[in-house]
Amino acid sequence: MTDTPAATARSQAETTAFLVIAAVSLCHLINDVMQSLLAAIYPMLKRDYGLDFWQVGLLTMTFQGTASLLQPMIGLYTDKKPMPYSLPVGMGSTFLGLMVLAFASDYLLLVCGAALIGIGSAVFHPEASRVARLASGGRYGLAQSLFQVGGNFGSSLGPLLAAFIVVPRGQASVAWFSVIAFVGMAILWQVGGWYARYQARAKQRPKTTRPVTIARHKVVLALAILAILTFSKNVYTASISSFYTFYVIDRFGVSVQMSQVMLFVYLGSAALGTIIGGPIGDRIGAKAVIWISILGVLPFTLALPYASLEWTIVLSAIIGLVLASAFPAIVVLAQELVPGRVGMVAGIFFGLAFGTAAVAAALLGIVADAKGIGFVYWLCSFMPMLGLLTVFLPNLRRAPVA
Repeated sequence: MTDTPAATARSQAETTAFLVIAAVSLCHLINDVMQSLLAAIYPMLKRDYGLDFWQVGLLTMTFQGTASLLQPMIGLYTDKKPMPYSLPVGMGSTFLGLMVLAFASDYLLLVCGAALIGIGSAVFHPEASRVARLASGGRYGLAQSLFQVGGNFGSSLGPLLAAFIVVPRGQASVAWFSVIAFVGMAILWQVGGWYARYQARAKQRPKTTRPVTIARHKVVLALAILAILTFSKNVYTASISSFYTFYVIDRFGVSVQMSQVMLFVYLGSAALGTIIGGPIGDRIGAKAVIWISILGVLPFTLALPYASLEWTIVLSAIIGLVLASAFPAIVVLAQELVPGRVGMVAGIFFGLAFGTAAVAAALLGIVADAKGIGFVYWLCSFMPMLGLLTVFLPNLRRAPVA
């Protein structure tokens, strides 16, 4: 009987922690719904503003480049000086960017809106990833997957919302999503309060950072390989997120709405892959998941440029499912390699994900203008071959969490 109060306290703490993870995942969904609207309305913007593919790529580069440059710096700063209430501020920047996009009258304002969305991502991702890890109870892969899957589902919903709301009603209807942004800001204010209380309690406890037992040069090598793997994954992802709708319209003659539904199939599969990747990584190790995810997707990416419409839908779903499972494992492994720098590592790898996708989108846009959109998918199909570098990663298996 004496253990009952302690068991009750643990149960309440676990419930609270799960609700915190669920809250940051939901806000990740909200954040990425608003972000994904930009890419989802590319065909409409290209038509209405007479844009070339390189200008479409530049919009992605502005959004993702801004996020990639700022995220590591914000993560490093908040490792030293946590800022619990920065989370609603980041959501507010994304909201402002959305409003600028809704009422932009020229290309320069579109670029400004994309930059504000990038700033919102830079503030949100490192701190939200840290909160998920703090609330994980040691299930780092599971927590990272649940956090990231919110973003994946948000990204997958964007094309559907664009297809059935923005495209029929025009660019100004993007502003309707401001209501969702205010909901996200309110939730993140509550999460910031939990985070502040957690930090206050943590100051009273001795630090228990687990030392890394492998040599420093091997840590550096492992981080470099993880960066290259992130690069390979996100170059391919950029080809899908920025140009998939154009590809299926050009090759199969489908409508804009149908192309966005097909993009939703890919992004929805990626969301499912993100859910699966983290818990499996907790059980079999992050390295094994990375092997399966990045190198394992190669046969499907090689087949995609030659597939019929029906097989394109099937293959894109498989590619999204398999490839997306890598990123939670990459982030968790990197955080294990550099203990005590959770925000910096999250910022670097989320920033790297945005940055590589940004540069890739711009370069792939130039290639698409010069060689055709089909050539882009043939070229990118070889990127998962870089998954062979996984052989050089260390094994940092922890005991499975019961």
